[in-house]
Amino acid sequence: MDLGTRLITGEDGQPFPFDPGAFFLELLLTGGPEGEQWELLRGTSDLASWLADSRLALTAPIEAEDVRIRPAELRAIKHLRDTLWTVTQVIAAGEEPNEDELETINAAAESSLRPRVALDTGVCEWATPITGTQVLGTAAREAIDVIGGDRIDRLRECEAEDCGLLFLDTSRPGNRRWCSMQRCGNRNKVKAYRERQAQD
Repeated sequence: MDLGTRLITGEDGQPFPFDPGAFFLELLLTGGPEGEQWELLRGTSDLASWLADSRLALTAPIEAEDVRIRPAELRAIKHLRDTLWTVTQVIAAGEEPNEDELETINAAAESSLRPRVALDTGVCEWATPITGTQVLGTAAREAIDVIGGDRIDRLRECEAEDCGLLFLDTSRPGNRRWCSMQRCGNRNKVKAYRERQAQD
């Protein structure tokens, strides 16, 4: 799989690769406002483990033991995540987001992860310990950069009727339609083929 791609499991139990295109959208994969049935971040250690495989680790490795998350920080991260779900869905639908929800994102952007050059190796690393407040701010700042910038029209929702995954279209032509070609893209091709066969 390409860097930044997550292997996630659909409701049919089949795994498929999905590249959300941004860390703040990757965070949406951990749960959401709809309920607890698919919540991945049930405790602080869950978030620490998840971060070690997140897009942030593409910049520099993250060790779970270097992450220090307090319960209050985890609650704040989940609240931001739920807000991001609402805001990104509204934007992807071409509508205006709620001002209070935008302010929630703005208020979360106080601090962020700090990259630095490792003195012993000369390569990029994250300053540790990594706190929940820094994770919160990193997601919020990235969201602000997209929502308030010229990439806002690249914020998309998968066009499959039964999907709803959100992604940032980072393709050069900017014509990505599906969460994954191996899943929704392929299903659409099969559906279109069967419709053509039926017409013939």
